[in-house]
Amino acid sequence: MKPIIEELTKAQLKTDLPAFKVGDGVRVHTKVREGDKERVQVFAGIVISRKGHGIQETFTVRRISYGEGVEKVFPVNSPNVEKVEIDRVSQVMRARLYYLRDRIGKKAVQVKVERRAMATAS
Repeated sequence: MKPIIEELTKAQLKTDLPAFKVGDGVRVHTKVREGDKERVQVFAGIVISRKGHGIQETFTVRRISYGEGVEKVFPVNSPNVEKVEIDRVSQVMRARLYYLRDRIGKKAVQVKVERRAMATAS
């Protein structure tokens, strides 16, 4: 990114988000406006990708709702994303978990864990 753009957007970057990565189970709290009211809605699922950098960074969260896969893309630095909570931490061997889209049922939420990480944890 150009240094001028980085300098202009530096004030808009969030610094209070936890360090989550692909494969982690997260709960994203977003602000929803309905008419003149505002409320917080939670979207819980598995992070299947992170893209971009700086002000344009986004992450995709996938969950199964009533047997259907639902994905949402959230901008990391959006003022509408109130907070991100990490439910479960996992270590995966891939940068994107798009293979979860082809799975059905309980297998769709099971993330393949790196074997070397399991061996060192024991």
